[in-house]
Amino acid sequence: MASITSPRVARRPRSYVRAAGPDACDFLQRMLSNDVEALEIGGACDALLLTPKARVIAPIRVLRRGEDDFLLLTEPDLGERVRSELVRSRFSAKVELEPERHESWLVLGNGEVLDERPDGDDAEPGELERWWIETGTPRWGREIDERVLPAEAGLTETHVSLTKGCYPGQEPIARQHHRGKLNRRLRALVIDGEDAPPYDAEIVLDGKVVGRVTSAVPGLALGYVRVEVPDEARLEIGGRAARLR
Repeated sequence: MASITSPRVARRPRSYVRAAGPDACDFLQRMLSNDVEALEIGGACDALLLTPKARVIAPIRVLRRGEDDFLLLTEPDLGERVRSELVRSRFSAKVELEPERHESWLVLGNGEVLDERPDGDDAEPGELERWWIETGTPRWGREIDERVLPAEAGLTETHVSLTKGCYPGQEPIARQHHRGKLNRRLRALVIDGEDAPPYDAEIVLDGKVVGRVTSAVPGLALGYVRVEVPDEARLEIGGRAARLR
């Protein structure tokens, strides 16, 4: 009989903002990049809070707890930024925006759980880092920052609705989507050697810099690579051979 492997579980630090009131749904629909109105009670989606030029202010997980009650989950250092940005844009909308306290757990390969630790074994720190990279998951402060457009990180496929109404940053995202051209994309790379390259290490092809590393563990990395680099290219990172995965 095949052995059953217990799921791996890791605590996920988060900040939480409650958005509740008669206008909460309409307000979030106008402010965030995904289709909040389409959520059923108990449903969730990933979204972005963007500048008008489509630069990421914060990645957000939106949980609909009731008809007019939403919980916004974001990175630990972004909760107050999210709340203040939304408050500044609230104007006459009847929506309360207040911090809440919760606890989040990540089940590797099976999503996020709120306020109750799931069954499973604790994931080691190195195991969690490798899992992020192997799944190609972009993270705030690594793959996502003010230098990155959502499409470059693959976020238009996971965090953006291309059919909903207007929100800050909608026009540049729609323009880029219909134009269909990017200069670089987030890619996974295999690297020779036992040491992980540092953040922002240069990715080099034939002596020319064609990208940068954003996350790495021994043997594997994520990074932004120019789209013209062929999949079979022989790359170099910090003097070590590398290739696109």
